[in-house]
Amino acid sequence: MGLGSVGEALLNLAAATGCPVVGVDRDPVVIARVEQRLKRTDAGERGRSVSWKLSADITALADAAVVVEAVAEDPGAKRDVLRRLRQVCPPDTAVLTTTASLPLLPLAAAAGCPERIAGLRLLRPPAVGGCAEVVRTSLTSDETGELAERLVTAIGLERAALGHRASGFAARLVHLYLNRAAAMVEEGFASPGDVDTAMRLGCGLPSGPLELIDELGVDEVHGRLESHWRRTGAEAFRPAPLLTSMLRGGTLGRKTGQGFHRYDDGDLPGERTADELRRTGSPSSGEPVRHVGVFGSGTMARGIAEVCAASGLRTTLVARGTDKARDAATAVEASLVKAVRRGRITPALKKDALAALTTTDDVSALAGCDLVVEAVAEDLDVKRGVFARLGAVCRPGAILATITSSLSVADCTAPADRPAETLGLHFFNPAPVMRLVELVRTPDTAAQVADAAREFCAGLGKVPVACPDRAGFIVNRLLFPYLTDAVRLSDDAALDVVELDTAVERGFGYPMGPFTLLDTIGLDISLAIMERLHAEFPGAGCEPPALLRELVDEGCLGRKSGRGLRRA
Repeated sequence: MGLGSVGEALLNLAAATGCPVVGVDRDPVVIARVEQRLKRTDAGERGRSVSWKLSADITALADAAVVVEAVAEDPGAKRDVLRRLRQVCPPDTAVLTTTASLPLLPLAAAAGCPERIAGLRLLRPPAVGGCAEVVRTSLTSDETGELAERLVTAIGLERAALGHRASGFAARLVHLYLNRAAAMVEEGFASPGDVDTAMRLGCGLPSGPLELIDELGVDEVHGRLESHWRRTGAEAFRPAPLLTSMLRGGTLGRKTGQGFHRYDDGDLPGERTADELRRTGSPSSGEPVRHVGVFGSGTMARGIAEVCAASGLRTTLVARGTDKARDAATAVEASLVKAVRRGRITPALKKDALAALTTTDDVSALAGCDLVVEAVAEDLDVKRGVFARLGAVCRPGAILATITSSLSVADCTAPADRPAETLGLHFFNPAPVMRLVELVRTPDTAAQVADAAREFCAGLGKVPVACPDRAGFIVNRLLFPYLTDAVRLSDDAALDVVELDTAVERGFGYPMGPFTLLDTIGLDISLAIMERLHAEFPGAGCEPPALLRELVDEGCLGRKSGRGLRRA
């Protein structure tokens, strides 16, 4: 009952089992749209045994053994539907409500049949391999609870224990992040595609934030945010104006075929490949990059040099001394050997990559490079010193890039005195594995320089996303307010960090909960990034929580120190 994002997804899962299933929604437009998608699915899966029908009349559920109520997250609407189901369905029909935030027992009691009602807690629309929690009240009969658990298993979901309190806070945390992503697009900071690609590839998320809004439904996300905003008065929950205009215009996401992305075929938008980026971008008017320089010898410098050499580019790495240059060459060779052992590259490619790589401590070796990447410590004075040297050594027309993740690209590169030829290329660690590169243009970066850098990244097999020169770029500007919110929640609400991590991981499919991620990054590094973002965007939610400062002062830095927000 209810064929919105969650209801339609459950209908599809149930229909795929071959069990007779009935979908009911009071909106004929919704029924027509769902019917069209179901027919397309059936046509694409010939031989699938399905038995489904759709109706706008709730009496079509009169013979159902199990009914899943998936109407809007509104207590009045849910009570009304549950009462009507009691009147229509047989006495032994089990009714499952998908409420994620409303108390279950009052709903069950208001329906007049509490023994027949259980909860099906989902934090996002279900898909095969996803998880759901069956929730029983003190009045739910054993038969109803067992039937609900069998249904979850039958439609391909994993049963999970999310917990009402933890799942509520997890949804609240993720919705804040989604709201900020919508605001980022609204201000023209980056395109929906670039934001989604950046968060998928940069954080390993199953979908980007705007894809997730489309999946959940703009109306659902807007309603949740508005409810929190009215209840708490916190401005961070006020729905971004773009969400409000989309709601009024009826562009509600995947279920309407149009949201932040188009869904003409009913599928989620696919990830852009490096080849597609090469085809869709503007052609470079300059010569292709053939000789790459890397200034630095740390982990990122070695990783970038390895990627370039393995891609067939002549690569020169400049270190601060002969010992560091020799150590860098040894480390790159060891990494390539490991890549061969794991089957990622061939022995012949490893041999060619080593032949393409030169390491030295002589900065003049960069004089003939087409593109030079600065990869030294995240310190403005250090980076400015490097670019002063690069400006003096590199040939006219060479592209000069910084890998900074939190500093101003323009400030870092200014001493080179080549504003049109400088930009940011924020590679993610480890560079040989991570496919994302944030391509950061300053106001002075020439268009042909940005195009050449994009082609260079695509040639490495990376996926570049474009953004302006503002602190945090895309990934950190969205990630760290989310992490800041998580720490504040644990502090203010006395929330168990393990429970919240579990709810985010299981409920939304994220690879790590926020506290595990903070410990992995390092609390000291996270604190420094938060301070930088807070200085740039004072009201954007990145003011470092007192708890984080206290932990860092006590030497609790996360996984690297053995103690952080969680035990290592």
